[in-house]
Amino acid sequence: MDLSAHPDAAAWGRLVPRSPLVRRLLAHNPSPFTYTGTGTFVVGTGTVAVIDPGPADPDHVGALIASLASETVSHIVITHTHMDHSPAAPALQAATGAKIIGCAPLVLSDDGPRADAGFDPSYAPDAIMADGDSISGPGWTLTALATPGHTSNHLCFALPEEKALFTGDHVMGWSTTVVAPPDGDMAAYMASLKKLIDRDDVIYHPTHGEPVTDPQRFVRGLITHRKQRETQILKLLADGPQTIPAMVAVMYAMVDKRLHPAAGRSVLAHLIDLRNRAVVAATADRWQLA
Repeated sequence: MDLSAHPDAAAWGRLVPRSPLVRRLLAHNPSPFTYTGTGTFVVGTGTVAVIDPGPADPDHVGALIASLASETVSHIVITHTHMDHSPAAPALQAATGAKIIGCAPLVLSDDGPRADAGFDPSYAPDAIMADGDSISGPGWTLTALATPGHTSNHLCFALPEEKALFTGDHVMGWSTTVVAPPDGDMAAYMASLKKLIDRDDVIYHPTHGEPVTDPQRFVRGLITHRKQRETQILKLLADGPQTIPAMVAVMYAMVDKRLHPAAGRSVLAHLIDLRNRAVVAATADRWQLA
């Protein structure tokens, strides 16, 4: 994936305004899993919160610290602990004295085929936020919204002053979310998507990709897409027992083959959900209709 010509390439390492209360600094870690890179968000002015400080890349951390040299960082807020989201938190805390707050720690020995190498084992928050918990600063508030599915510890954060939602990897602005067992859970992910439908947010700020400016319609599209994937699986199984790689080859024929292992994890997540609903069953490495 060559992203050197993408408009975001000019934004790497620069703090760019998104709205009166929101700025973004893009990490230079583009990949088939991170798109143009991890978006680190700064909320507020003067006294600010930093959401998802990003990977432990010295250039990214240095650019973030330099960009905020004239401001006070009160909170470092983490949506979840994948390696492209939270590892910069200790360095930013050492430079600013800010509290690390947000999701609960979570480390698994195997999180499947991801380019960001799984979970951050160094994450040590000063406080854990639960659904509905809030922090605030001059002119801004961030309220946690529990959205398990992509990971069991995933949180989104609402900024009510702008009716905005920082969606982490729960809703991305360029691709569908990877739901990778054993921690990723398709049933939880779908429930977390449905949780967003009745909210009054007018914009989403995903950690990867562009802002989502018609969020409820976008989320309904994501739900429909997942239901279509489930239907594809059931149609394939109607022809007889199938392996996951064989299903991925058909279902994701037009997708970059480098993403097929991760797509296989999402297929597995669908199959586990279907098995829990007694719709399918597994024998060895093959799946079939129950």
